[in-house]
Amino acid sequence: MRSPLRTSLQASSSSPPAQTTAPPPPPPPPEAAPETLAPPPPTKLAPVVASSTHPASEGGQRVVATPYAKKLAKDLKVELGSVIGTGPMGRIVAKDVEAAASSPAKSVSESASVKAPAIELGSVVPFTTMQGAVSRNMVESLSVPTFRVGYTITTDALDNLYKKIKSKGVTMTALLAKATAMALTKHPVVNSSCRDGKSFTYNSSINIAVAVAIDGGLITPVLPDADKVDIYSLSRKWKELVDKARAKQLQPHEYNTGTFTLSNLGMFGVDRFDAILPPGTGAIMAVGASQPTVVATKDGRIGMKSQMQVNVTADHRVIYGADLAAFLQTLANIIEDPKDLTF
Repeated sequence: MRSPLRTSLQASSSSPPAQTTAPPPPPPPPEAAPETLAPPPPTKLAPVVASSTHPASEGGQRVVATPYAKKLAKDLKVELGSVIGTGPMGRIVAKDVEAAASSPAKSVSESASVKAPAIELGSVVPFTTMQGAVSRNMVESLSVPTFRVGYTITTDALDNLYKKIKSKGVTMTALLAKATAMALTKHPVVNSSCRDGKSFTYNSSINIAVAVAIDGGLITPVLPDADKVDIYSLSRKWKELVDKARAKQLQPHEYNTGTFTLSNLGMFGVDRFDAILPPGTGAIMAVGASQPTVVATKDGRIGMKSQMQVNVTADHRVIYGADLAAFLQTLANIIEDPKDLTF
């Protein structure tokens, strides 16, 4: 006979355990409405005062440059105080000096320090002596029948040559003048001039005049016999002429004996323009900036080359279209294979 207690225990152990039910979570609190915040009062910014200390100076005491940059500046007669350093902490390195020596324009720091003269709007200002001379020449040029021919020249080889020799004081202006003079030796009619309307002269010398903007006007210093002078001497001569032009110390024979004129606005990013023919000369060439250009190669592929546009204005009484076309082809060949420019 089973014990009632034993039976009760067995029944209790065979039944499934009771599950505990967790109490339901409390309801979430009601969402608060977003507050509208008043905008903060405007903050007044203190004016930024530009420092007058040169970026490559130590507390304004002295200009900091590498030893080689100092030596190069002395050799090239470059004032370190006007050079902007691109090295660590604004230190002036050799390439900064080379850039300053090869640039015909004033340095950024020097230009920024010069205040523009006050101009009274509505006032009538008489021409200066130089402006009067320019005005007369421009009016005289209108009596000459001119025409223009443009050409695209690849400059990769010339750019590479310039990078190699600019540390020796060579300027891009001198390279362009030298290349132009060499081309003119093969096309003397482009170097000729007509003064009386009845005859023209094959000039015995190739004197390259280069337009330079100076305070109060424009002047064209002349590189005489540019075809015969080596590129290093030509560069030194050009720097001397520019310095004299800015100091207004050029002698007449240093600016009125040009037989062919160059006008270069490439340093301002101008890609092309036309120039007015100076009286008494046969042609003037306008030079634009050299810019990376997508081109089709001879094998049908797409490539990238640096190219510049040149436009020549010429006296049509003496020089014809075929003459300019042949001259520009020769010039392009010299610039695109410039190995002879350094001899």
